[in-house]
Amino acid sequence: MRVYKFGGASVKDANGVKNLAKVLQTTGHENTLVVISAMGKTTNRMELVIKNYFENKDQLQSSIHEVIKCHQDILEDLFTNNRHQVFADVKAFFDEMNAFFRSNKSPDYNYVYDQVIGYGELISTTIISHYLNEIGLKSHWVDVREYIKTDNYYRDANVNWEATQDNIASNLDANILHITQGFLGSDSNNFTTTLGREGSDYTAAIFAYCLNANSVTIWKDVPGVLNADPRYFENTQLLYQISYREAIELAFYGASVIHPKTLQPLQRKEIPLYVKSFLNPKADGTCVSKGQTLIPEVPCFIVKKNQVLISLSSLDFSYIMEENISDIFSLLHLYKMKVDVIQNSAISFSVCIDNLYDNLEKLLQHLKAKFNVTSHKNVSLYTIRHYNDAAIQDLEKDKTVLLKQLTQGTVQIVTK
Repeated sequence: MRVYKFGGASVKDANGVKNLAKVLQTTGHENTLVVISAMGKTTNRMELVIKNYFENKDQLQSSIHEVIKCHQDILEDLFTNNRHQVFADVKAFFDEMNAFFRSNKSPDYNYVYDQVIGYGELISTTIISHYLNEIGLKSHWVDVREYIKTDNYYRDANVNWEATQDNIASNLDANILHITQGFLGSDSNNFTTTLGREGSDYTAAIFAYCLNANSVTIWKDVPGVLNADPRYFENTQLLYQISYREAIELAFYGASVIHPKTLQPLQRKEIPLYVKSFLNPKADGTCVSKGQTLIPEVPCFIVKKNQVLISLSSLDFSYIMEENISDIFSLLHLYKMKVDVIQNSAISFSVCIDNLYDNLEKLLQHLKAKFNVTSHKNVSLYTIRHYNDAAIQDLEKDKTVLLKQLTQGTVQIVTK
């Protein structure tokens, strides 16, 4: 059994869907489970739909229509017969979403987000499964919510591994081609949950673990894992081999090619992960597996934008002791802040955080009751793995450095 994952960029239009089919025809499609994300920028469009539902109901239907139109254009490019069953199946999902908006009584943004956002994946996989069947690649559409069970921590749910393993092992035929959704699961009440943004890679790893798969392949628009994101860095290099441990380190610091949760289940069963280009499926790409740390051995650069740097000191210039630090972390947990860097001295404490849930102002007000607080918004956090002096100097050029922290093998720099 193999597990493939295709992201939104690979199926952003009809040509992308046709290319996915070519990849399957080139590499073989038997004994394969394919995890697919929402098409193109659908998730962003769906987030606007949710925002309008809460803040601007006059624009709700127009934002939904925009999502419908994008998918309708793809459908019309792929299927010449407008009476094909796929048109009715896609319409049924949009009708279901509208019915949810009419009946929902919950004011919980995170709950509503999870019930709505996943229609992007449900619709993309429906279109692709029908298209593959249309061209003779027989596929079975699978609703991932029936297999991956989670708690109800909406927008970043935790997998119930025992229930998920039982569902997949008992109900999934490993001998045929399956098409399913990334990113999604369901809780004990069968409400939709999500595994965190970019969680489709994690979905692929969950299935691979439960199926004892031979490999996982993530198909992207890059040749493999690069030593830096080419959107922000020049002269990037392809990494041919990365150990599980190194890949976990890179993911932890925010490398966007591999989701942070993806690697742990694969490492436990030593299932190799390949990152390959869907434009050149026969190329080797990158292999993440047990073995040498990094080939070639070069500095690896990671940047996280739109971070917040908070610096604290005690009101009476007393030491920042264990009790203070415990209070700080309790508040960071309460307001769901993701901590990326910590630095403290005798009388100060600094932390770089990701304000994912938009709770920053509440956190700052709470902290100001006990500390002197300084905050810098919209800062950038740079991490260099396997750094050298030249790499640091080049990165710091023309930037204002707010915080810098070096450990063996890793340097982190917060800049304005």
